[in-house]
Amino acid sequence: MTVADFIDLASDTKTRPTAAMRAAMAAAEVGDERAHEDPSVNRLLERCAALLGKEAAVFLPSGTMANEIALAVHCRPGDAVLCDATSHLIGFEGGGPAALAGVMIEPIAGRRGIFDASALRAAIRADVPHAPRQRLVVAEQTSNLGGGAVWPRATLDEVAATAHEARLATHMDGARLLNACIASGVAAAEHARGWDSVWIDFSKGLGAPGGAVLAGTRAFCDEAFRIKLRWGGAMRQSGIIAAACEYALDHHVERLAEDHANARRFAGLIAGAAGITIAADDVQTNLVYFDVEAGGAGAFVAALQARGVRMVAMGPSRVRAVTHLDVDAGAIERAAAVVRALCEEKRRNAS
Repeated sequence: MTVADFIDLASDTKTRPTAAMRAAMAAAEVGDERAHEDPSVNRLLERCAALLGKEAAVFLPSGTMANEIALAVHCRPGDAVLCDATSHLIGFEGGGPAALAGVMIEPIAGRRGIFDASALRAAIRADVPHAPRQRLVVAEQTSNLGGGAVWPRATLDEVAATAHEARLATHMDGARLLNACIASGVAAAEHARGWDSVWIDFSKGLGAPGGAVLAGTRAFCDEAFRIKLRWGGAMRQSGIIAAACEYALDHHVERLAEDHANARRFAGLIAGAAGITIAADDVQTNLVYFDVEAGGAGAFVAALQARGVRMVAMGPSRVRAVTHLDVDAGAIERAAAVVRALCEEKRRNAS
């Protein structure tokens, strides 16, 4: 099997820069980003601040750093952050909220990674000395463990208003915000309008090799930049990466619709395969989750990889496949055929 034959559906972070993106990177005008002298970075920040409807923005190496810096700016050690129980903050950032910002996480049980204003009200308590001070509410758009579910704009507005009424700040983990924009037809600034800070990731569906932009008020971003330097996030001539991000904004946003269509197609093709349980109608963006036999996810993804298709076990029985720009419709058809063949082989062996 050649590298070209391998179908990688493990994550949209597996994308590689296209030839045209590489050319844009090679041609990038650069300067010292730490001193605000990189013209490519400065142009990207102005563009992203406008895109997200915020005063200013900060360029960062990764989305995880964007989340962690936002917590450190909004909160003080010992404060509490309210977010959905399935949030990226809890499960995929190496304990960063506690280790870096010194905050406690107070999870809210939502549905598919989304909680509403009533659930938030139930979680908000009086500010008393013996309990952690609640300081921040976080929403993840789209919800990863929610299967790429899109927060409705009305829900975002109501949750943000409820938080602000309780004098809590708001932060949007916008790792796949542009997927939500394409799926919903709602502009990024509209999704983020009630949220004090928000970021977008360029290394997922947009296909850049790295980079994230965190946006908010000028004062918020000034403090975020200070923490970025403290944590070693300055990248000097980072216009090379910023050029890839700007290329992605120009060429890879609208095409996210192809990833969504491929995800729906994949879900439909494997629905009904022996031993698979999937809610195909729940696929809204580029994430597809399904269940296999109890405790069998690890063996299932290992068997798939041996056949040239990579997915990820997200629990004892849960499997995730993620579509992206390196996987076209033909590859989706082939991947689904491999899944169906494996399921049929397991069915025959069991009987």
